[in-house]
Amino acid sequence: MTPAEFKAARRKLGLTQSELGAILDTAPQTIRKWEMPEGNSTARGVNPVAARVMGWLLAGFRPPEWPQG
Repeated sequence: MTPAEFKAARRKLGLTQSELGAILDTAPQTIRKWEMPEGNSTARGVNPVAARVMGWLLAGFRPPEWPQG
């Protein structure tokens, strides 16, 4: 999953970086770095486990950390 695909998936789910960070148990700053274009000096590649979880979220899985309301 590319950074752009990851960001698009998060937006499709209606989640903020903070909300997704809570679901993935990671800092919002890390989410931001995963979503940066690959040429950016502070960008990180999307974590493969996070990409897999994103696929589950897109398929309808909702963990207990899912934002209410």
